[in-house]
Amino acid sequence: MATSLLRVSPPEGLLRPLAVPERLLLGPGPSNVPRRIQAAGGRQLLGHMHPEVLQVMDEIKAGIQYAFQTRNRLTLAISGSGHCAMEAALFNLLEQGDTVLVAINGIWGQRAADIARRLGANVCELLKPPGKYFTPQDIEQGLVQHKPLVLFITHGESSTGVLQPLEGLGELCHRHGCLLLVDAVASLGGAPIFMDQQEIDVLYSGSQKVLNAPPGTAPISFSERAREKLLRRKTKPPSFYLDMDWLASYWGCDGEPRRYHHTAPINSFFSLREGLAMLAEQGLESSWERHRANCTQLCQGLLDMGLELFVEEEKARLPTITTVRVPEGYDWKDITAFLMDNHGMEVAGGLGPTVGKVLRIGLMGCNSTSGNVDRVLRALQDALKGCHRSRL
Repeated sequence: MATSLLRVSPPEGLLRPLAVPERLLLGPGPSNVPRRIQAAGGRQLLGHMHPEVLQVMDEIKAGIQYAFQTRNRLTLAISGSGHCAMEAALFNLLEQGDTVLVAINGIWGQRAADIARRLGANVCELLKPPGKYFTPQDIEQGLVQHKPLVLFITHGESSTGVLQPLEGLGELCHRHGCLLLVDAVASLGGAPIFMDQQEIDVLYSGSQKVLNAPPGTAPISFSERAREKLLRRKTKPPSFYLDMDWLASYWGCDGEPRRYHHTAPINSFFSLREGLAMLAEQGLESSWERHRANCTQLCQGLLDMGLELFVEEEKARLPTITTVRVPEGYDWKDITAFLMDNHGMEVAGGLGPTVGKVLRIGLMGCNSTSGNVDRVLRALQDALKGCHRSRL
């Protein structure tokens, strides 16, 4: 028999039913997925070129245009995470030898600089300490000094909890012959952003934060200025999978008959569609205000506990992810483990430049409620009592 040739047995773990615990995800993402979005992702699969799927893709495009506040025709969702959208933006905008100015005040600027260097771009860095943001004067100084073709900046820096002001940056970039590329993975839906009014040339986000969909799809949009830059390329983008010319055709962004490009994650698109639908039903302004109010309540509660917020200026605090300094004498790993083990709750430690320094508390989408603020504050109080504190 053919089975006599097998040398690897069926894995025991796969012969047991799948077991996934229920947890409250109050870290920097992913967020909990509401039942409605879970149900959408569980619908029967359809072919990636079926008219019903193309209709869903059109609805996703419209939802992204609403969430971004843009009328850009080159608007779609990447079949990949926010990291994938970052690569799509840089792969398509930059060619070897192009100068890009990367504003770095956390891990996402570091990642963008790394990717741009792999492309052979001339990478110039504009630096701020973690917890701080860039002023228009900082940006203009960098533009004058380095004369970049692209400026990368992070709107919601999830590793530090900083919300970067964007007002005036697009106009400033265009005055200096530069395109503005903005990462809004952690901020979209939780803080105001106006792509067209703020003259942002490329904007991208992710599905798993405020949109409350599973990770794996990433909204992205290119302005006409950015689209013209793509058309002027001397070389093809180094990634076929992320080539915006092909993706624009697949998504029906160019007015031409759709071309097959790849087999998209259809059920993830169903989930993303519902996440965008729920944001549209609630309304952007209501969502922004809810996230702001709950962040304010959380910050005040943390201060009342005697804890220290990492971002000093209130206006610079990211409404979706709050960073609080690890109390003196405590190990952050003990605190996060206590919360997971005793409260079924995820709160994360720092990332990149904030490793070991902060706890990151996320309140995104359906998780951004006053009740969850009270719940995480009580859990933290319990953790600070229950965790061993070293003697200094």
